[in-house]
Amino acid sequence: MKIIIHGGFFSESSTDKDTKVAKQQALLQIVKNSYNYLQFHTALETVVYAVSLLEDDALFNAGIGSQIQSDGKIRMSASLMDGVTNKFSGVINIEEVKNPIQVTQILLNVDDRVLSGEGATQFARNHGFEKFSTEIPQRKAEYEAKVKSNGQGTVGCVAFDKNGNIAVATSTGGKGFEIVGRVSDSATVAGNYANAYCGVSLTGVGEDITSNATAAKIVTRVTDGFTLEQAFEKTFEELKPYDGFAGAIAIDYKGNIFHKDSHPSMVFASFDGEKEEVFV
Repeated sequence: MKIIIHGGFFSESSTDKDTKVAKQQALLQIVKNSYNYLQFHTALETVVYAVSLLEDDALFNAGIGSQIQSDGKIRMSASLMDGVTNKFSGVINIEEVKNPIQVTQILLNVDDRVLSGEGATQFARNHGFEKFSTEIPQRKAEYEAKVKSNGQGTVGCVAFDKNGNIAVATSTGGKGFEIVGRVSDSATVAGNYANAYCGVSLTGVGEDITSNATAAKIVTRVTDGFTLEQAFEKTFEELKPYDGFAGAIAIDYKGNIFHKDSHPSMVFASFDGEKEEVFV
């Protein structure tokens, strides 16, 4: 059983010591709590649990603490994929929901599994998700000052359970001040993808990630016989012609964990019951 999570792509982590330490501590606590949860739950259940914890922590740009768009509203996106069934579900630009990832868990069991905008929000209301403002004072102040936060933000998790099953979940609060209607990579197979061979979650600049189909490429290459490291190397090479900004976490069917970023520095943590790793 293994698990790896990421908390986005924040450049300030390398310069702001207090923020860096806070994120290291938060990620280690969440990854260990999620590993404990994995002992008695499936990979699919665990990635939802882990990403919910990340959405509930204002240090990260997903759920509580999400960025504000150009019209003053917060719209979030999230997706979930089960490596066992190969089913993918997602919400795009959902509003006033505390945990978008939990909405995707319900969507995984219906026919129309990717919903956007008002349809996604209404689906959440119809299934008991109460109206909840994820705006925090910091984001409001940034918006009013028309100053972006430092870096890109998304959260994600890949889990490998006791039965060898893989699942992945990703959630984002957007990049901040984007044009209304902009779609992030987090609710697409470019940013969140899994099958029986591999699971990958991305963070970074959504447009760069979708241009490269990053998550789907890595998983497909592992499926076709590449090692996890080889799949990452080839796929990240394909970001270079346009200086693509991306970071990824992954676990393959052998239980190998891997992570890589194209620009410093993605914040992440992993745990396998004995060995822990956190970004430095």
